[in-house]
Amino acid sequence: MKKIICEDINELPSVAKEVIEDCKGVPVWVFKGDMGAGKTTLIKAIAKEFGVGDLVSSPSFSIINEYLNHEGKTFYHFDFYRIENQEEVLEIGVDEYFYSGNYCWIEWAEKIPDYLPEEFCLISIEVNEEGFREMRIKRI
Repeated sequence: MKKIICEDINELPSVAKEVIEDCKGVPVWVFKGDMGAGKTTLIKAIAKEFGVGDLVSSPSFSIINEYLNHEGKTFYHFDFYRIENQEEVLEIGVDEYFYSGNYCWIEWAEKIPDYLPEEFCLISIEVNEEGFREMRIKRI
């Protein structure tokens, strides 16, 4: 497990590069943290590093956002916060997304434990006593 501490928002580009390097080869990335911990902010920085020019925002109401980078590569961003019953994700064809080979960035994955792939990267984000973001990256 790797630990990264982000003391300032200006460090996000280098943090995003570290996350990308550590999660290379695994298409599904789960971002875990309390509300306001910085999950979406980190995903925005990661998307920027991948060359995504689209506006990156939390898909809280739409459940999924699709982004393209300048090379035409597709990225999926999920937010399952509003899911009440995990079977709801079957209606959007979540398996097709998760096994597409494209990067899938997932917020609130704890709402759909039975539908996560066997292999994914878990990026846990916590705010420490100093107000810094502590990220732990683990391949599952």
